[in-house]
Amino acid sequence: MTQALRIAALALSLLGSTAMAQQFETSAGSGFVMDMTTGTVLLEKNADAPLPPASMSKLMTIYMAFEAVADGRLRIDEELPVSAHAASYGGSSMFLDTTDRVTVEDLLRGVIVLSGNDASTVLAEALSPDGTEAGFARMMTARAREMGMNNSTFANSSGWPDPSHRMSMRDLGILAERLIVDFPTFYPIFAEQEFLFDGRVPSNSRNRNPILGLGIGADGLKTGHTSEAGYGLVGSAKQDGRRIIFVLSGMDTPQERAEESEKIVNWAFRQFAQREVAASGVRIATADVWMGETQQIGLTVAEDLQMLVPTTNGDTLNASVSFSGPVQAPITAGQTLGELVIEFDGLPDRRVPLVADADVARGGFMPRMRTAAQVLLGKVTSRTADPAAAAPADAEEAA
Repeated sequence: MTQALRIAALALSLLGSTAMAQQFETSAGSGFVMDMTTGTVLLEKNADAPLPPASMSKLMTIYMAFEAVADGRLRIDEELPVSAHAASYGGSSMFLDTTDRVTVEDLLRGVIVLSGNDASTVLAEALSPDGTEAGFARMMTARAREMGMNNSTFANSSGWPDPSHRMSMRDLGILAERLIVDFPTFYPIFAEQEFLFDGRVPSNSRNRNPILGLGIGADGLKTGHTSEAGYGLVGSAKQDGRRIIFVLSGMDTPQERAEESEKIVNWAFRQFAQREVAASGVRIATADVWMGETQQIGLTVAEDLQMLVPTTNGDTLNASVSFSGPVQAPITAGQTLGELVIEFDGLPDRRVPLVADADVARGGFMPRMRTAAQVLLGKVTSRTADPAAAAPADAEEAA
């Protein structure tokens, strides 16, 4: 049965007049930007395409090494040997050789701060079931699938160019979020701007992340560059309790990467703001009740609703409530009865469950007689020829 839905303006009026935020046109070949605090995706550009990730894929090696320390397979002070294979890597390096034994803690900094291909391989071989980097790469791929990173396949631990080594920008965003959430004790390492291992190569002691130290809240995570991938960055920044994660790839120069990354951070924080748009217990809508002690039930959000909204003025929001009605009694307070859908231009729709704001018991003789009389008088319209067979159907109205 379709029933008109009455929207209470009280909660939704908190949203006020908002508009589409100015869209960010990135020069990066691919990108992904997410407000981690609310889970709102702010930008997607070729976000699901499997692409060469270069050293950004070291984040997967780091994640698995953090897991191994957390579950006791590695000790942070454990010294690991350096194989000839690990020492043979060129490119970004800790400049390890086969006479070295390096602590896990130093190796982690060697990967995070210095982007050492050799350090990444030492950790990989220590964790691999067969002691090889290739074996660890297979572990990486399997673990990525478990984490929902379905467009990632690894051929090595470091992002060394290989046609089968691929990640999507969204997958890198998922991985960045997991590193921040799962390992808060280790995460501050990503903000370290310098690590001089054993005094070996002072010129190779600086973190390549170009947005650290700019005063914009940036505290991670990893750069990447190969001739095939171009210049990329997995970044994160936090301001006033909000955190964003972004992934950019396919830029032509380090300067473009630095400038584009800073622009992304400023855009995400300036164009959007977190607001409370509905309060738990405040009635947003009402629905008719079938065979209940009362004829109506209020719909509300189960908990205070925070949303990311554009900060500029302009078009008003579109909001609607959908539910199956009339709602069959008995009803329990907190029971999910419908859904609030809030739409902003330029942002994904936000869909929030609506719950009953009170208990409604099944009606006795008089409520049932009243409902029967309404059916007979045509006040309740059935989709079927038999009024007694009337059943709730979808109802929807814009707010």
